[in-house]
Amino acid sequence: MSLDAHGTAISLIEVGALLLGLSLLGRLALRFHLSPIPLYLVVGLAFGTGGFLPLSESDDFFELGAEIGVVLLLVMLGLEYSAKELLGGLMKSKLTGFLDAAFNALPGAALALLLGWGPIAAFALAGVTWVSSSGVVAKLLRDLGRVGNRETPVILSILVIEDLAMAFYLPVLSALAIGAGILQGSITLVIAVGAVLVILLVALRGGNMLSKLFPAQHAEPLLLGVLGLTMLVAGLADKVNVSAAVGAFLVGLALSGPVAQNATRLLTPLRDLFAAIFFLFFGLTTDPAAIWPMLVPALALATVTMATKLASGYLAARRAGIQPLGRWRTGLSLTPRGEFSIVIAGLAVGAGLQPELAPLATAYVLITIFAGSVIARFPDNTWFRTLVVRRHGAPETRPTTIVSGI
Repeated sequence: MSLDAHGTAISLIEVGALLLGLSLLGRLALRFHLSPIPLYLVVGLAFGTGGFLPLSESDDFFELGAEIGVVLLLVMLGLEYSAKELLGGLMKSKLTGFLDAAFNALPGAALALLLGWGPIAAFALAGVTWVSSSGVVAKLLRDLGRVGNRETPVILSILVIEDLAMAFYLPVLSALAIGAGILQGSITLVIAVGAVLVILLVALRGGNMLSKLFPAQHAEPLLLGVLGLTMLVAGLADKVNVSAAVGAFLVGLALSGPVAQNATRLLTPLRDLFAAIFFLFFGLTTDPAAIWPMLVPALALATVTMATKLASGYLAARRAGIQPLGRWRTGLSLTPRGEFSIVIAGLAVGAGLQPELAPLATAYVLITIFAGSVIARFPDNTWFRTLVVRRHGAPETRPTTIVSGI
């Protein structure tokens, strides 16, 4: 066997073993109604840089798979909304979005400045703490049977605002992280934001025409076409420092109708596979030894920002006329952070920004997902309902509003 063939065989063994392990851990997470994301990160930490059994032959596969995972996560997120719904939700919930950003981004920025990381790292950590995990939150709503609850539209509106904000935040972060001079950085930033606005305009005005390019009822050409367009736009977006993730998100926004619905169905298994690889790769490239010094700051940051997310969600639900128990469900459901927090940290570290961001973000995401998945269940317990009734004086009636699309 040649050396190349031997390396290929080892790579296949490593990839196969890790994917099989992720499958078993995913099954374990389902058994306990938890998100598998923290388990994927832990596996990556165990078998990556500084782990107890580092694997190296499969690095290239997982690196490319992680890039594809980010692209698929974001295009699927875009497919859940139409551009009009997204912008309409933003206009109706501007104050809610502002409070959400202020409450949850400022603690991250403050910690980075206290650690002496500088303003650009502060901007990055602000994004890590700001954005809830759409995937984890949606799973919680399904698992806990809350899709039809009155507070669910409030939760969705907050997630929508955060997702749209990321379309502008990520290119700004990319431009800042490059570290170019003021003039060059400003030009890069203008190009990046301009590209986002152009793609949004295309999504609003020409989304139906774009969707007509793909045969909605024929799986193979639809899958190849949507995947190809997504990769193409993501790559072009990355070239102008918009970030591949934002380009993919905007492609998802631009597609609508049966094309979007069928593409979602076809892409979901691919998204799940490569998203798992993305979280695994982030763990593989993070040294576990670097997490220990960041564990106390991550725990403190998680405690503060889970409280601020609870507060901003509670206030948003109260403004929407939701009863007290629903307000608590709103805030508690939004506490987990996940995919965007890891994307932001990966983008910042990849651009040569503060290397401690990766271990801090890893620990932070692990804590918020585990703790958030537990505390989101509190409102279903009798003791919690009793406390709410004592505090507010009136029990909540059963929810009747049905919300689809989660």
